[in-house]
Amino acid sequence: MIALQWHRPLMLLATAMALLVLFSIGGLIVDDRVLTGLPIWAKAVKFALSVLIYAVTWAWLIAQLTRWRRVAWWAGTVAAVGLGVELAVIVTQIVRGTTSHFNFTTPLDAALWDTMGLSIIVVWVATLVVSLVLFRNPTPDPARNAAIRYGAALSLIGAALGMLMVMPTPAQRETGSAIQGAHTVGLPDGGPGLPILGWSTAGGDLRIPHFVGMHAVQLLPLVVMALEFGARRIPALQSARSRAALVTVTAATFGSLLAVLTWQALRGQSVVHPDAPTLLALALIASAATGSAAMIILRRPRSTHPSPDPLTAIGATR
Repeated sequence: MIALQWHRPLMLLATAMALLVLFSIGGLIVDDRVLTGLPIWAKAVKFALSVLIYAVTWAWLIAQLTRWRRVAWWAGTVAAVGLGVELAVIVTQIVRGTTSHFNFTTPLDAALWDTMGLSIIVVWVATLVVSLVLFRNPTPDPARNAAIRYGAALSLIGAALGMLMVMPTPAQRETGSAIQGAHTVGLPDGGPGLPILGWSTAGGDLRIPHFVGMHAVQLLPLVVMALEFGARRIPALQSARSRAALVTVTAATFGSLLAVLTWQALRGQSVVHPDAPTLLALALIASAATGSAAMIILRRPRSTHPSPDPLTAIGATR
């Protein structure tokens, strides 16, 4: 398979994650244990699917590089190993019937969580290295450059937001709890949440900005592909400058939404129960995005650039 040649370690990881998703779905069917309010195998399904998407995306991007490719290859390999370690810890703790995150209940639990935490840091640094290499490999199309660069930057920010969860809550410090850290703000983990995802419907949930931010690197290239398809019928999108400007507006909108989701979670507010300030912030973001996009589309383009084939790799420079 051609895809396997993009970056073999990451694609092998993706294959393993696909198998783990199937295995974990089986676990959901035959294992009725519940942990922090969700079926115990739900975490494995979510994490394996997220890692699968990560691995395929970054393997694809690394395959497009023409400069510093060896550096990116090794960074991708380190990331693949780190993610493999993280999922191994999660599955181990599921089998043991306990939580993998923030768990200092026993020396073994603490060692597994420390190992997992270290692997997450290693993956983040490796992703940063690949992102910097991507910046050094521009394509001829400014919209594609913007999508790759903004997507990688926002993805790194989203991943870093996960660090907000590892700090002990005031209640945990007060009681000396063996659980040091939480997904939920204002309430203990395990309360009412959205189906499957488990995001809190009663308090703030830091998993939301963490998840949303990490997947910017998939969203923005999809936006570019949509613009390139649209350029076949919409004259305003035939301008390379216009497409790049629209990608920039999308990235700014995404970043603003990420900031609001983080602010909302830190205030202990559920994503499904936004208050007036949150709604106002979202309305301002939507208005700014709509107005900016309309101005870009309606203005007279100074020059046009043939729209690339949207089916070609976003990062292709060959």
